[in-house]
Amino acid sequence: MPDLKLLALDSEDLEIISATTQDAVVRVGDMGFAKADHRFALLMNRFAWEADGKTRQRKRAALHFDRVSDVKVSGIDTNSVEGVLELLALRFSVTDDPAGYVDLDFAGGGTVRLTVECLEARLQDLGAAWAARATPEHSL
Repeated sequence: MPDLKLLALDSEDLEIISATTQDAVVRVGDMGFAKADHRFALLMNRFAWEADGKTRQRKRAALHFDRVSDVKVSGIDTNSVEGVLELLALRFSVTDDPAGYVDLDFAGGGTVRLTVECLEARLQDLGAAWAARATPEHSL
């Protein structure tokens, strides 16, 4: 399975990255805001939804957002650096085109909100896949 390398410059692009990172596992300590660089980044173990239906795999991946001016966190204990979160979705809302908010929604109600000058996100796989124990499931 080839490594993913995706760029999002609008809401439709971000929906694709959101779909590929749904159910990714993220350590709280693997997220950070480099204020001087205007960049928010996180490392994750993403479920490889693009793999064939018989193969359950996870891949290490990096996701970063550029042109970030502010980060607000809600419902997440940022002091628990070993805490593990499950990423559910990424959403972009325009406030003053092209500026807006990017929300990273996590299971259990946690959210990271990025204030961005414009949407610029990159996702890149970082190495080989490994077998996942199970396929993520969500109750309706």
